Amino acid sequence: MKINEVEQQAGITKRNIRFYEQQGLLHPKRNGENGYREYAEEEITELKKIKLLRKLSLPIEEIRKIQNGALLLEDALLRQVIVLERERMDLEATVKMCRSMSEEQCQYRTLSPEQYLERMVEMENDGTRFSNADKQDVIRKKRGSILAAVTFILFMVFLIMIFIWGYTEDPIPLWMLCGFILIPAVVILAVILSLMQRIKEIEGGEEDVARKY
Repeated sequence: MKINEVEQQAGITKRNIRFYEQQGLLHPKRNGENGYREYAEEEITELKKIKLLRKLSLPIEEIRKIQNGALLLEDALLRQVIVLERERMDLEATVKMCRSMSEEQCQYRTLSPEQYLERMVEMENDGTRFSNADKQDVIRKKRGSILAAVTFILFMVFLIMIFIWGYTEDPIPLWMLCGFILIPAVVILAVILSLMQRIKEIEGGEEDVARKY
């Protein structure tokens, strides 16, 4: 089955199907002759499960754990109930604040933000969280990018240390050692520059394709 048929049967865009493959949630087989992905009914069912759980706002990471058997679906759903209840309470508080400001006929030009900010601080002290959900996505993406970059940099540093250790055990021309060290050093610089660009993209409002259907 080709991806166009999968898109129609599962009700998920090709872009998201590929996204789930990249995230390791879907593993279609490849045709040995042409290298194209071939989807079976199992993949359709798997995509529908993923679609269901994403519509329930379960994170990709938790879905992956459920698939791998590291997390029971029942436990994940119970935990999600707690998260959603917390969000519902925060949302109700936000609605209450918006309604209050509307009933007080607030106008932007004459708005006095101090009194409302003080009121919000009081509500936050009582447990309400006024937060942007997208901000959490940004934090998560930043954390993932930084972790991947640091891991790769540490690996390059490890290679440099091996080169230096090898030089002390069996000396080679210094210019050759510098050449060996220069390669991972350049890679480290490239990774840092890529990380800076990635963070800039994330902060610029990167689209979360996993939530689009």
